[in-house]
Formats: sequence, C-alpha cells, structure tokens
Amino acid sequence: MNFNEAEHIVMLRESLRRFVDKEMPRERARALDKTMEFPRETFRKLSELGINGLTIPIEYGGLGIDILAAVVAIEELARRGTSLAGPYIHCAFYGAMNIVENGNEIQKQQLLPALAKGEMLFAYGLSEPDVGGDLASVTSTGELSEDGKSITINGTKRWCTGAHIADYIYTLVRTHPSADRYNNLTLVLVPRETEGISIVDIEHTGLRYAHTTDVIMENVVVPAENIVGGVEALNKGWGMLVGRGLDVERLEITATALGIAVAAVDDAWEYAQQRKQFGKPICGHQSVAHALSNARTNLQACKHMLYHAAWLATEERECSVESSMAKLFVAEHAVDIVLTCQRVMGAYGYANEYDMERYVRDIVCMPIVGGSSNMQRNNIANRLGLHSG
Repeated sequence: MNFNEAEHIVMLRESLRRFVDKEMPRERARALDKTMEFPRETFRKLSELGINGLTIPIEYGGLGIDILAAVVAIEELARRGTSLAGPYIHCAFYGAMNIVENGNEIQKQQLLPALAKGEMLFAYGLSEPDVGGDLASVTSTGELSEDGKSITINGTKRWCTGAHIADYIYTLVRTHPSADRYNNLTLVLVPRETEGISIVDIEHTGLRYAHTTDVIMENVVVPAENIVGGVEALNKGWGMLVGRGLDVERLEITATALGIAVAAVDDAWEYAQQRKQFGKPICGHQSVAHALSNARTNLQACKHMLYHAAWLATEERECSVESSMAKLFVAEHAVDIVLTCQRVMGAYGYANEYDMERYVRDIVCMPIVGGSSNMQRNNIANRLGLHSG
C-alpha cells in the first residue's frame, strides 16, 4: 500500500502554494473576507494554470478527469481562505462536474470549454425556504410550454451562494403536478440575468467568498434546451442529483474543511513555538503540546479519510459510503481541530489581525453545508444495510 503522492500531485501542490503566496497574501485574504468581493482577475490568473480542467475530459478542453487532483487543488486554495477555493468549486464542480455527468452532447460542447478556461461559474438553486435536505419536496415549479420550446419557472431558492457572480443558476424544479415525488423533478440552467429573477442577500458569518442569497423567480422563461440533459430529461432530475456528482460534491466541501483545518494547525503550531509564558515557549507546557499533538493526529486521519474517497472517485469505483464517511468524519473533527488551535492562541485566536478567527467562522458550518452530518450517517447506515424497519 503506497501513500506517497504521485509526482503530478506534488507538483500541483507546489505550484498552487507559489501562486497563493504571490496572488493571495494573508492581508488580501482578510480584506476579501470583509467585503465578500470576488477577485475576478486573480481567478482568471488561477484559471491560466489549467486546474479548472481537472474535472473535464480532454475532448472538451480539459485535462482529463482527475478528482483526486481537483480535491488537492481545493485543499491548497482553502488554506488561504475561500476567496479562490469557493469560485473554483463553482466552476470545476458545480459547473463542469454536473455538465459532464448530466448534460447532453450539445450542452457539453457549448459549456465545458468555457468552464475549462474558468470563464463561467454556476451557483446552486436547490434548497428553498422550507426545503433543506429533503430536496425531493421542492415546491418551485417549471412548466413546459405547449410548443415544447420553453420552460417557465416560479419559486424561491434559498442559500444560493454566489448567485451574483454566477452565469447560471443550476435550478431544481417540480415539473409534473401528480407524478411520484422522485419522478417529477427537473434540473434547469437558468441564466442569472434572465428577466423575472430577483436576488436578495442573506447576512452570514462564514464562507464569505460570496454573498449567499435568496433567488426569487417569477415567471422566468428560459429555452427548453436549458433543461439539463435536454428536453428528454424532463422529470429525470432526481437521478442526476443522487448520482456520482453527489459523491464528488461531498468531497469538495470536505476538501475545503480540510484546507481550513490544515491552516489552523500550521498557524497554532508556529504560534506555540514563538509565544513565551512562564519562561519558555508555550509548546513546552504539556497541556499545549498534547492539544497540538491531538490536533495533528486528527488532521492526519482526516487526510486519509478524504483522499481514500477521492482516489475511489478518480478510479470510478463506488464511493458513496466512503464519501459520506469522509464528509462526516472530516467536518466533525475539523471543527474540534480548529477550536483547539484557537484556544492554543488564546485571545489572539479571536482577534481580527490573525486568521484564526476566520478559520473558526468558516469551519463551524461544515457539519451543516454540503449535506449535514446526520444526513451522512443516514446514508452510511442505509448503504450498509442497516435499515430502520
């Protein structure tokens, strides 16, 4: 069993670290967190490295699908906050992965080359004010016109992060009034600037790479060819939601959590060697040394969980259980790791001039976003045959 990273992964990490150090210094990351501004020019430079193509086949302008490498990219970017990691996910995962998995040939040819270049972002329009994890219960509607040429959408989508900067809202709607709830759902690509769309910001504390929003759609008309998979995919959206793309989505948010936890441990580790109390560095006090040793150990376990699942996904092997385990384990332990590191830094871990306070704000929502911890536990139990009766 070989745990050494492949040469191209090592080179990717080194390249991204150099890029982040140059283009996203700590001071800039803090400023962007305050303003929630999308660093479009910096993202353009990042895209020139080609990493958006890690989720896109070569024939559509990508580098060939390498989920493991794409997860590594997220981890490295997230170590300096989410200002670049977030938009990267919106491009390479929300956009490219979903079109690769669910789009028809025309959609792939039209959208994937732009996504590979980082010229397009997607935002998710899935949840609603009264619908969180139970997506099959969405009430937003999509009505196909009598001539079959357009679809009219009405409803409100909540927690639609990045809607202001997205080119398309990847929107889940109910398209059959009476069919079984798993056979009446459709995914539609809704251009952000379509008439009838209103975007309302929701104030939030963490993951401030973009505003999270309500997207209100009132008689929004889009061409029927914007149905993901084409018109023939009408009422087939559920299978698209729970397919391989869902497994990979768990990995991208998990990689974000890991990157934040790595940064927290690195900062606390350095701080503990520099900060002196009672005549010696605080790492010389057993309680601090033990706390950091536990954090480093848990961090290593998180890495193994995530990258095992990412390897399975890259190999196109079944990984629903493993991706849920990784999301559950890393999200829960990353919170403990970051809070431990904040305590090591004491009051400085709560001060705005240090990054630790941002790590805390960003990490505490990880057991919630991208499928809550309890949803992962349900998936693990169901997939392993532990039925509730």
